Amino acid sequence: MKAVILAAGKGTRMRELTNACPKPMLSVQGKPILQHIIEGLGKHQIKEIFIVTGFRAEVIEDYFRTGSDFGVRIEYGRQAIQDGTGKAPEVAKQFAGNETFLLTYGDILVKPETYGQMIQRFESGQFSGLVTVTGSQDVTLGGLNFFDDAFCLKRLVEKPGAADVEELRRSGWLKPGETAWYNAGIYIFRPVLFEFIAGLRKTSRGEYELTDAINQMALAGHRIAGMEIAGRWVDVRDPEVLAQLEENC
Repeated sequence: MKAVILAAGKGTRMRELTNACPKPMLSVQGKPILQHIIEGLGKHQIKEIFIVTGFRAEVIEDYFRTGSDFGVRIEYGRQAIQDGTGKAPEVAKQFAGNETFLLTYGDILVKPETYGQMIQRFESGQFSGLVTVTGSQDVTLGGLNFFDDAFCLKRLVEKPGAADVEELRRSGWLKPGETAWYNAGIYIFRPVLFEFIAGLRKTSRGEYELTDAINQMALAGHRIAGMEIAGRWVDVRDPEVLAQLEENC
């Protein structure tokens, strides 16, 4: 299986830490976040990797080069305009070709075995995609996922506000005592994803959202498996999280 890593953004919540360095290149325990991801993928025989770069692209490209020093083969493509996560995967469309690929953001850290568990879950049925989730997170920071009895995706709500959460409760989507499944930002897709990306429109925030494409896939009848990430999952979203990683990693 191939992998695509989205690493185009600056990471403005990191404040001065990303003035000259893209967030995926910030150090955790002596190596860039992106290196932890690449090495984890390699441990599960995901050796062909495409990195979507943008802000300070040369920092990433000069560090990893062809990937040979890390036991993988890396290709790059630059997202000229950082206008959301929805259009970023298109940069890797030719690289993906007709093959299934794992897609991850370049600031999400998990145990390497998570990638193997994802592949196992995806291959357990006839799926067009797979989304990973965690429980008990602040769902207003990301996507809120709803699943059927087979833990396949029914609906995904991106960054719901307080009013949205209340409406989801009133309409029965959010039920008392049930886990609120937070989008964990690591996926597997068949190339059909690109058909839905092509039809995306900008949200009220002026961005294209990957989650909108996933939603449209589910509504069109594509089966998208869900998988809860067991153990470590870290969204390196701000300096405080980065500091905690340095202390506890």
